[in-house]
Amino acid sequence: MTDAVEVHAGALVIDGHADTPQRFVDEGWEFTGALDGGMLSLEAARAGGLGAEFFAIWAEPGQWKERYAHRTLALIDGVLEQVRRHPAELALCCSAEEIVAAHAAKKFAVLMGIEGGHSIENDLGLLRDYYRLGVRYMTLTWANTNEWADSSGDLDDETVVHHGGLTAFGREVVLEMNRLGMMVDVSHVSDACFWQVLEVSRVPVIASHSSARALASAERNMTDEMLRAVAANGGVVMVNFYPAFLDDAWREAWIALRPERDRARATLTAKYGKDVPYTVLSRVEKELAARLPRVPFATLIDHIDHVAKVAGIAHVGIGTDFDGIQALPGGIDSAADLWKVTAALMERGYSAEEMRMLLGGNLLRVFGAVAAGAGC
Repeated sequence: MTDAVEVHAGALVIDGHADTPQRFVDEGWEFTGALDGGMLSLEAARAGGLGAEFFAIWAEPGQWKERYAHRTLALIDGVLEQVRRHPAELALCCSAEEIVAAHAAKKFAVLMGIEGGHSIENDLGLLRDYYRLGVRYMTLTWANTNEWADSSGDLDDETVVHHGGLTAFGREVVLEMNRLGMMVDVSHVSDACFWQVLEVSRVPVIASHSSARALASAERNMTDEMLRAVAANGGVVMVNFYPAFLDDAWREAWIALRPERDRARATLTAKYGKDVPYTVLSRVEKELAARLPRVPFATLIDHIDHVAKVAGIAHVGIGTDFDGIQALPGGIDSAADLWKVTAALMERGYSAEEMRMLLGGNLLRVFGAVAAGAGC
């Protein structure tokens, strides 16, 4: 165990996805403050050896319809304000080199990734503006299909207009992201969209928070064929910690709670109107999720191990989805417990060098490769 703790402490650990910016904006919460019911704070990150975080910039599509850019900019501002207010502890990073420099200076590396291409409002100018503000990846869809890319989250919804993957404009978006040096994130997209993105992109792609479909059948997860394709592309798949994407039984139990979840949402809507703060709804849903047995910690490790074996150790990472999910696997209560992932994988035979790759080195490589391909 001591060896694993030392390996973890000596690694540059990068998390590909956390929804904490909602707290900055909706609660006025400080990243340097106490967790207060959350999953990620500066203190928890330090305790768990986390050195860098891609903060998700997510405009909930129902609540922020016709105001996507407004919410997106508010969340970006929330992240940038944390860096401005805490310059001794936090550093905004826009490149792989800046992450390494921040880590050497013992500062927490703050990065941003947009979750959901609806945030660009079908405007490449907005995409470029987000890049100028520091955004370094974009998830092409969230659970909603937008005007130019299909999501895995609403394929069964007959009221949604689907495109069979990417539209012509969607291809323009991918190529403009390549030109900028913004990583293309295929988490959440439909299978057809995934394969078309790999055909279009001239540089490696990422999946910032996706688990293995061979182990849990959620359509959000990636098949073995997809894992191998991302590896062949030179990219990286970062495993999601959400129990619904780790275990089919947990997901089915959570779906069974939908009537109660809907009633809770209706109660909050009556109180707040259509602008129910995400963090308020999240707390209520966490209380409901707490009724369900926690998915075993070993199940999370199974997913990471599976991706590493299928895609290869050079193409796996972690994308926790902290503060964007209702529950975590057993043994993981916050970022402070991330060292346990290293300990469990080393017990399964992973070497110190393999852990350094998995914990952050792989993402650094892809980040650098995408930046090097900018202008193509």
